[in-house]
Amino acid sequence: MLERINKVNDIKKLSLQEKNELASDIRKYIIDITSKNGGHLASNLGVVELTIALESVFDVTKDNIIWDVGHQSYTHKILTGRKEQLKTLRKYKGLSGFPKTEESETDTFNTGHSSTSISAALGIATARDLKHKKQNVIAVIGDGALTGGMALEALNHLGSSKTRMIVILNDNEMSISENVGGMNDLLTDLRTRKNYRSINDKIRKAVEKIPVLGKIITKIVVGIKNIIKQMFVKGMYFEEIGIRYVGPVDGHNIEDLETLLSKVKELDGPTLVHVLTTKGKGYEPAESTPSKYHGVSPFEIETGASLSKKKDDYSKVFGEKLISLASKNKNIVAITAAMSEGTGLSKFKEKYPDRLFDVGIAEQHALTFAAGLAKSGMIPFVSIYSSFYQRGYDQVIHDICAQNLPVIMCVDRAGLVGADGETHQGVFDMAFFKIVPNIIIMAPKDFKELEMMMEFAISLNKPVVIRYPRGGEDLSFAKHTPIKVGKAELLETGNDYSVITIGSKVSTGKNVVDKLKDMNKTCDLINVRFLKPLDKKLILESINKTKRVIVIEDGTIIGGLSSSIKELISDNNITIKYAKYYSYPDEFIKHGSIDELNRQYKVDVDSIIKDIKR
Repeated sequence: MLERINKVNDIKKLSLQEKNELASDIRKYIIDITSKNGGHLASNLGVVELTIALESVFDVTKDNIIWDVGHQSYTHKILTGRKEQLKTLRKYKGLSGFPKTEESETDTFNTGHSSTSISAALGIATARDLKHKKQNVIAVIGDGALTGGMALEALNHLGSSKTRMIVILNDNEMSISENVGGMNDLLTDLRTRKNYRSINDKIRKAVEKIPVLGKIITKIVVGIKNIIKQMFVKGMYFEEIGIRYVGPVDGHNIEDLETLLSKVKELDGPTLVHVLTTKGKGYEPAESTPSKYHGVSPFEIETGASLSKKKDDYSKVFGEKLISLASKNKNIVAITAAMSEGTGLSKFKEKYPDRLFDVGIAEQHALTFAAGLAKSGMIPFVSIYSSFYQRGYDQVIHDICAQNLPVIMCVDRAGLVGADGETHQGVFDMAFFKIVPNIIIMAPKDFKELEMMMEFAISLNKPVVIRYPRGGEDLSFAKHTPIKVGKAELLETGNDYSVITIGSKVSTGKNVVDKLKDMNKTCDLINVRFLKPLDKKLILESINKTKRVIVIEDGTIIGGLSSSIKELISDNNITIKYAKYYSYPDEFIKHGSIDELNRQYKVDVDSIIKDIKR
């Protein structure tokens, strides 16, 4: 069947039986590709039939489908003429793992972060109405994304707007880690709706048999019906805010899905279709442990075993050190936003279940929740990916730093992350944190220094950022001097260049310095350690000595370490002979391996040495 899917709307030519066969083919195809390229596996396996039904009922060349997060859009890409391109998934200059409007007109809206689809879809539907057009607008959102406040804000607006729009709630009881919170409890209750319907039908049939008094009793029954609804559906949240609720429906039954969607698209006003799916459907390892197979590196299909050897990484080191610290200090707690496994907190959760708070996909809440804990004498470590800290920026400013509260913000996946692309690259955090008053920003050069910084952060009693990259350390340094606020570390001394580096790029700086030695050039190698406060004294002494500056960082050229060094040189009227700043440019960085992207932007050792020679 897969051979018959080559362009947009080919799906409409297939019979129901053929579509079921196609679903099986697509699963095998996705498993095969992700086993080689890596990618988001479990979430894509869970929406195969749903995607087939959506694109059978709707016309993706005219109608607008917005995929929340978008990491579950592989089947959509296959059905819209990108079947062969999918073999380049997440590869350098290949197909993105997320919807991209530049790839296809059928990708309505670029997504990559959670809880945005309903807002975007409502904007598109409102514009449609203002322009007197007629296309259908559909937002496909996972149950985990409903823990994001933005989704609830959008639902509130949608319910009051009365706009004709469909929300598909893909309910698999998972976000990345297992779902938590009151919204998950609500959806659990909604899954019992069949019980409510069964009782409702029995009451209606009984009333219809009563002569004369039927109408009077019907009014009474309406009251009873509402009581039953309250008992079994807990207030029908969606209905009560003005959104028609339909479901639940089996998300793996194409016939039922098509029948329901065909009816729903004829309805006026906002409608939410509750679809029950299984994350990882059709591949036993992913079905049994969906969080493990949410995002995968290349793996062996037969066993599900990863092909890459498991090494220590910064997240693991962070999690193990936090357990050690928590064993000595009962006030230490950990907070994450649906990412306990990805941020290295799984063992902490097992060891201290009462001190680990997974708040769901709700970074804003996570940070203000941490502020409340800190205000009450606790020591919260908040572990969130760099690109997701963007979602809680006001809380960092308003709730944490303006009150100078001792929240320790651990920024995982800082710098390039590679194959997930522009929505996930962690290159902005130094710039947006740096301008906030009262904040201290640190970055470790290796695992040992991360552990030292975690211990040190507890003693500061101030807002602290510790940023560290995805994956393992490039070098394990022998030298580790004690950490003091705003003090850099001079790792090597020389007279020809001042090589100024931070975090994961200290190892790059070390390799550059070693190659310059082969060219009979000696260098000061400075591990800045603190982006804020910056060790101006040590850096100025070095620059005044060498008059040649090389800055290497894993952030943007605007606002990061390079900007700080430029300002330092300008403010102190230093005349220098040579200055080069190896940072990422003022643009969104697309997907590819970290090594490929570093070469593209000339932030790798060979490019830097070639540039210096030139």
